[in-house]
Amino acid sequence: MPELTEKNLLKLKETFISQLKGIKKEEIETLETRYFGRKGEIRKLYQKLSSLSLEKKKKYGEMINLLSKELESLLNQKKIEFSYDQATKQTYDEQLLESSLPGTNFFLGHIHPLQQVLDEIISVFRNLGFKVELGPEIELEDYNFTKLNIPENHPARDMQDTLYLDMPDTDKGKIVLRTHTSPTQIRTMLSQKPPIKAIMPGRVYRRDNLDASHQFNFHQVEGLLVDKNVRLSDLKGVLNYFVKSIFGDVILKDSQESNETVSRFRQSYFPFTEPSLEMDMKCFICKGTGCGVCKNTGFIELLGCGMVHPEVLKNVNLAPEVYTGFAFGIGVERVAMLKYRIDDMRLFYTNDIRFLKQF
Repeated sequence: MPELTEKNLLKLKETFISQLKGIKKEEIETLETRYFGRKGEIRKLYQKLSSLSLEKKKKYGEMINLLSKELESLLNQKKIEFSYDQATKQTYDEQLLESSLPGTNFFLGHIHPLQQVLDEIISVFRNLGFKVELGPEIELEDYNFTKLNIPENHPARDMQDTLYLDMPDTDKGKIVLRTHTSPTQIRTMLSQKPPIKAIMPGRVYRRDNLDASHQFNFHQVEGLLVDKNVRLSDLKGVLNYFVKSIFGDVILKDSQESNETVSRFRQSYFPFTEPSLEMDMKCFICKGTGCGVCKNTGFIELLGCGMVHPEVLKNVNLAPEVYTGFAFGIGVERVAMLKYRIDDMRLFYTNDIRFLKQF
């Protein structure tokens, strides 16, 4: 019989664990008898205590007790594992599974319809060689109005239209939330020399009442081309290409196939362009015959545009006798409403998943 030492106790424990690890269910009872039976290994250890001194009896007695409890715990854990019938588990899992039901579909988000339209607009003009320029939404009054040839008494500066921030005035006027992305045109012309060919997408703010066609904040894409010998015909060509690229495959297909007029330009007025025009698109509802959507004109207003006013060029230190240019402003929400035939702009901002997932 091995001597009662800490080393032998540890060796006995390792042997038990090794035997328990690879044991089968039908062998568990034999292993239990071998270690915990009347003639088992644990019983033999207790018997050896009688030949030891009182001090050693106390020391090794405690060690044997701890060893016995630990081995018994491991053995009981193994019994529990064996008592869990795998066949019963499989049958239970199969009862929970209804194979005839469809699997769970996880909804994945996608790009917002306004962002989709904005990306498409940017892509069209990038194909024409326009760069993208970005500007701040908190703007100087000088850039938002004055340098764009908008005089101090112009209605656009009225508190009913413009959101002024409660901040100290600067040498360039008050601080405002930009009412259009045109200030980025000013910043671009001040920082770059012609030729300039860029678009300026972004969010703008106005003091408008919320209704089906107005928001206090919305999105614009403005465009600018400044160079020598830029003509009005260049502007019309670029915008006609834009209309056919955005709407051609969706709502103007019939008109394009028959070579009918799909857009037109009307004379208008903007302080920062001269001459100023508005571009209309053929009504996709009545195909140009006249209806309530187009107010019986056969066309729907799309965007404003024109040749850059000579005073604007002077304000950014460009000689109007040398350089000319054109500019245009596109409302992203308006394009999205026309493209998807939506009659209420507020739908884009309600976050109704039933609406958004259609795009």
